[in-house]
Amino acid sequence: MKKTDDKGHILVPEHEKLTEKEKEELLAKYAISLEELPRIRKSDAALVGMNVKSGDVIKITRNSPTAGEAIFYRVVQGA
Repeated sequence: MKKTDDKGHILVPEHEKLTEKEKEELLAKYAISLEELPRIRKSDAALVGMNVKSGDVIKITRNSPTAGEAIFYRVVQGA
């Protein structure tokens, strides 16, 4: 399967890899573990060129007509 860079597409929300410190703060803030976060595949087109590994946390910022922006978190899983 050929990977493409879809980051510039208007329908692809911003994806940002959290630092280890930011990841720890997120898990502590919500009193959760990595296993409780939704998953995103390492091979997802939005992650191309981000140098992610399993266990990394991705912050996804989407535009929202009602809230202005909505933030979601995903943990990277292999393959």
